[in-house]
Amino acid sequence: MFPLLSPPSPAKKWLGFVTAIWVQAVSGNNYTFSNYSLALKTLMALTQLQLNNLSVAKDIGKAFGLLSGMASDRLSTSTILMIGSVEGLIGYGVQWLVVSERINPLPYWQMCIFLCMGGNSTTWMNTAVLVTCIRNFTKNRGPVSGICKGYVGLSTAIFTDLCTSLFSSSPSKFLLMLAIVPAIVCVAACIFLKETPPASSPSEEKQEAEVFHVFNILAIVVAVYLLAFDITGPHGHVLSLAFAVGLIVLLAMPLGVPLYTFLCTSRTYSFDIEHKALEDPLVVQKALLEKSKELAGVKVADFEGFKQRPSIGEDHNIDQMIQTFDFWILFVSFLCGTGTAMCVMNNMAQMGLALGYSSVSIFISLLSIWGFFGRIISGLISEYYIGTHAMPRPYWNAVAEILMALGYLAMALAMPGSLYIGSIFVGMGYGFLLTITVPVASELFGLKHYGLLYNILILNLPLGSFLFSGSLAGYLYDAEATKTSEGGSTCVGSHCYRLVHLIMALASVLGLVLNVLLAIRTKKVYTKIYESKNPKKIIMGFSASAKY
Repeated sequence: MFPLLSPPSPAKKWLGFVTAIWVQAVSGNNYTFSNYSLALKTLMALTQLQLNNLSVAKDIGKAFGLLSGMASDRLSTSTILMIGSVEGLIGYGVQWLVVSERINPLPYWQMCIFLCMGGNSTTWMNTAVLVTCIRNFTKNRGPVSGICKGYVGLSTAIFTDLCTSLFSSSPSKFLLMLAIVPAIVCVAACIFLKETPPASSPSEEKQEAEVFHVFNILAIVVAVYLLAFDITGPHGHVLSLAFAVGLIVLLAMPLGVPLYTFLCTSRTYSFDIEHKALEDPLVVQKALLEKSKELAGVKVADFEGFKQRPSIGEDHNIDQMIQTFDFWILFVSFLCGTGTAMCVMNNMAQMGLALGYSSVSIFISLLSIWGFFGRIISGLISEYYIGTHAMPRPYWNAVAEILMALGYLAMALAMPGSLYIGSIFVGMGYGFLLTITVPVASELFGLKHYGLLYNILILNLPLGSFLFSGSLAGYLYDAEATKTSEGGSTCVGSHCYRLVHLIMALASVLGLVLNVLLAIRTKKVYTKIYESKNPKKIIMGFSASAKY
């Protein structure tokens, strides 16, 4: 008989996940540039190319996420969170001082540094949350990724709508929120978000999946609430204040899960490992494999050390990972999707003005909210089809690229309502990509160095921002624009961004092809995951074959 284990209280584990949700709900500040970009452009008398390069500097902060990835293997979750919150406080705090005109605009290169700091702050927060949660819930990676990334998607809408309801969309008040709110939330997460043992039996895995359904429902309620506020037009002061209070209450509602677990769960959380092993499908499969090798007259030990390089689906170190063809397919396909989406997010203010919209808050919120739906839906549906049909997750990234290509084509047509349609399609496709890529990376290359792996993939955000936003969109916009008396530039008309949108649609088609190729190449990995999720079918098949 093996010694007994005493896992942490489930209430504490779920409380940690709730604080992780809150961190994600305030860490999407990297996507909010359009809310205050016009204020920076006016105060600093920038051309569109210069403004876009400021947004690139913000996104380059993501490149330094490699530091948080390396730190995730050495520092505690709370330390990583505090580094991110302090960096964000400084980065967005200085931008607030400039936009509120409490200080004179800083030199251009200094503003680039502080925007870079603000962008980098989110990598520390996201790394702390994703690495910890993926390790805590390894058997439910799709739903975990969907929920966490879903709240990041809602983050832009949460900040935008709160600022609209409380401060009439003031750019300076918006930046003050970006500086202070994440720091406060990270303090709470430092206390409760810890790494804990994952589910070790099918029954625990099933219980986790049921709880994640509750979190999904609560998240959808928040998204619908935000969407209702956006589409119902201008609101009076009292109604806006009531909306803000209601939103805060909804964001606090996930606390009901750990509270219910604490009050209503009476079972004892001590397990006999020997009993637990009997119901663990991975243990069952390993035992069957070892037995079959023994029957064949081969010692299991003879297979140890046979492979010099890990196969796809096993733990890789970084050198081994970047030497695989599959990694580069994943990397480039992710670049095609995220790079083009970042271009839309960074340029939405100018895209809206070019088409005659005086305010673009609705489009920013649509990108955020439909990005949330994309994240939630893709996490659930990809997990379902792996468990029922062994369908490789990258196929859903291919679906995302189709949605985004359609969105860019709609924007290029510039028909009435095109920007609404484009915002919805691009937001949903971007949500699919961010959610699906997180578990795909862990499934193909393992969890051992997952923090660094995640941040290597996130390099696509600054790289894509530079290629599509800083270079392509900025150059083509200024080529169509006219100079203003203040030294900036402006363009009005559907021609301003048409070529940009067409090129991005072609990039999405390339991403589609690459994701289908990756899905085909990784079919065996997802077959193994399917087998681990359906141990009874495997055992029955083994027993049936043994008869013959």
